[in-house]
Amino acid sequence: MPKKRSGGGLSPTQQAAKFLGVSVLAGAVMAGIALPAVGALGLAAKGSVESFDELPANLKTPPLSQRTTILDADGGTIATVYSRDRTVVELKDISPYLQKAIVAIEDSRFYEHGAVDLKGVLRALNKNARSGEVSEGASTLTQQYVKNVFVEEAGDDPTKVAQATQQTIGRKIAELKYAIQVEEELGKKKILENYLNITFFGQQAYGVEAAARRYFSKPAKDLNLQESALLAGLVQSPSRYDPVNDEAEATKRRNTVIQRMAEVGDISREEAAKAAESPLGLDVSKPKNGCITATKGAGFFCKYVEKVFLNDPVFGKTREDRAKVWNQGGLTIRTTLDPQAQESVQKSLKDHVNQSDSVAAASTLVEPGTGKIVAMGQSKPYGYGKNETEINFSVDNAWGGSNFGFPTGSTFKPFVAAAAIEEGRPPTQTYSAPYEMPYPKTVRGCEKPWVNDANYKLSNENEAEVGPYPLKEAMALSVNTYFVQMIEDIGMCPVVTMTDKLGVVQGNGKKIPEVPSSMTLGSTGLSPLTMASSYAAFAARGMYCTPVAIESITQKVGDEQASLEVPKSTCSRAMSEKTADTINTLLQGVVDSGTGQAAGLSDRANAGKTGTTDERRNAWFVGYTPNMSGAVWVGSASQKVEMKNIRIGGRYHALVFGGAVPGPIWKDAMTGALSGKEAPSFNLVDVPDAKDPDRDDDGDRGGEGGGRGDDGNNGDGGLIGGLVGGGNGDGGRNGNGGGGNGGTEPDPTFSIPEGFVRGPGNGPGGRD
Repeated sequence: MPKKRSGGGLSPTQQAAKFLGVSVLAGAVMAGIALPAVGALGLAAKGSVESFDELPANLKTPPLSQRTTILDADGGTIATVYSRDRTVVELKDISPYLQKAIVAIEDSRFYEHGAVDLKGVLRALNKNARSGEVSEGASTLTQQYVKNVFVEEAGDDPTKVAQATQQTIGRKIAELKYAIQVEEELGKKKILENYLNITFFGQQAYGVEAAARRYFSKPAKDLNLQESALLAGLVQSPSRYDPVNDEAEATKRRNTVIQRMAEVGDISREEAAKAAESPLGLDVSKPKNGCITATKGAGFFCKYVEKVFLNDPVFGKTREDRAKVWNQGGLTIRTTLDPQAQESVQKSLKDHVNQSDSVAAASTLVEPGTGKIVAMGQSKPYGYGKNETEINFSVDNAWGGSNFGFPTGSTFKPFVAAAAIEEGRPPTQTYSAPYEMPYPKTVRGCEKPWVNDANYKLSNENEAEVGPYPLKEAMALSVNTYFVQMIEDIGMCPVVTMTDKLGVVQGNGKKIPEVPSSMTLGSTGLSPLTMASSYAAFAARGMYCTPVAIESITQKVGDEQASLEVPKSTCSRAMSEKTADTINTLLQGVVDSGTGQAAGLSDRANAGKTGTTDERRNAWFVGYTPNMSGAVWVGSASQKVEMKNIRIGGRYHALVFGGAVPGPIWKDAMTGALSGKEAPSFNLVDVPDAKDPDRDDDGDRGGEGGGRGDDGNNGDGGLIGGLVGGGNGDGGRNGNGGGGNGGTEPDPTFSIPEGFVRGPGNGPGGRD
């Protein structure tokens, strides 16, 4: 054991007697004698002493905890995480100077004695008796290694750590017995290697490799004499001799080690003198641990990977089992993150939304047909400071996200359309879709109907939106009354079935409630990952794949590498190919001539849908190409910011729409992510346009001044997410209109029933 200071309330005589007891015990152990629990010479000073023979036969040596490296899909490092920063190396990769230095200062007779150094015990006993205190110990490197094994096994449990380090004779007996076993089984070189890899060197560095890189920014094999002496000197008291905080004390201790190396003949007196005169030569590398250090803004994805590991039973039956593997570390985790896509997402978010804005934006991209998450980012960085957050807005609460997710508005409508087509409704399905109408008296549910017992009404966003509309145009214009009539026709249960197949659940993990606002107008909170993954099923011609973030994991245990089983994406058919192809045709119209024109990609087939919720607290764009799907959400985590008369990314917006802020973010993110990648086409179906006598010669509704307002996106949808009221626009819909008024936003004429609106502080959504 390293040198100890006196203390603990015992007198010098008692301490010397206790040390003598340990010494006698050591000799007895060497002789293989079982000692009873007796009180002579202080052997039972702290409770009963377990007899030598009653101890387990073998020392339990847990694998050393090490750092875990998280890689992207190309093998680049995203982040390094660890409970203990340690990289295990072989003895040949440790400087010979360091090997000699640690032996010289801690156990100079290491290669001459067995597990216990009786000569060292007598020397220490004599010195302690003369000084009147226990100023020198006699533990060998082997005994110190055993003690460190006890500490390593204790992990981060403070109670177990205290038990592993307590100064009792019982623990000393165990230490001695296991030291004998280790000497017999491992041999001197392996013991030294293990000791140098397990020992704590301060500054969060465990083992010589981490210590060498922390203090000198170099590998352990390249350490020179004076650098090696400094590290060897730290073992006795890493805090007292910390060179970062006390250079003078560290220098003094280093020179003591150098002197000792000369005394035992490891170096010459001349070498020692020269080394002692040299400066410490520190080149400190700060600890870089955790997802906060992730590259390319991938901190949230990094944390998501950790959450997956801790939550998925594939890594252990219980969370405690999984946490033990995670904290042990030594993992190399290859993920699905595409560095090109990730960089593009973060650049787009930064270009459109400032970190200091009152609202945030989050975006996630996934690969259709595989479920691979290729990018995940947000405008407020991962962290703990001002305008930073630990909440991952892209995922559900169980994976580190918000409590409920965020209401999606009209981005929910494609699920209704898909359910209707699966039920046999034609893609030309037409409903009267008046500007204003009462909610249906009843809407069928899976178990019981929803009843409109207070004659609730809804309207489109402005009076110009008057049917009849076919599905294609109703989707492009996001006509509220059309989709309410559709759900009256088919009932809510087909929509429930469809969303179940598409993995659509609330941010809290619960199913979508069976109320019309949730089933048509997106009042329920969902996450961007959920939306991107569900829309990916349209791109994959009806095949839904559960999202995955991990490709492979290898774990280093000792000198061996082992592969761990990882979660796999489960792909299943959510709808027929024909239904998916029809939805792709409809949603392509949204970006071609509908509410999502500002998001449309010019160089490849793409489709998508806009969404804006009640009081403009959330704005969405969810879109895809045949080979990538992405969702963008903009809003406030508190759901208290109404995005009216607001600056986002330095740009003023009188009103925020799904096509106006999230749409361009999606467009830029997808453009960069797909640059240089193939551009496949959709399998489109023929969906005829219905003849509309109100259309002008160009086929657009509204002419010079008609149409719903804004610059080709949404008008000011009034009360309850666009169910009531309109808004003033500054541009006609679909290109040719000059931008007439969408009407005024009326005062509400009815009360909202309890349970009618679901979601964290939001109305039922429903805007484009």
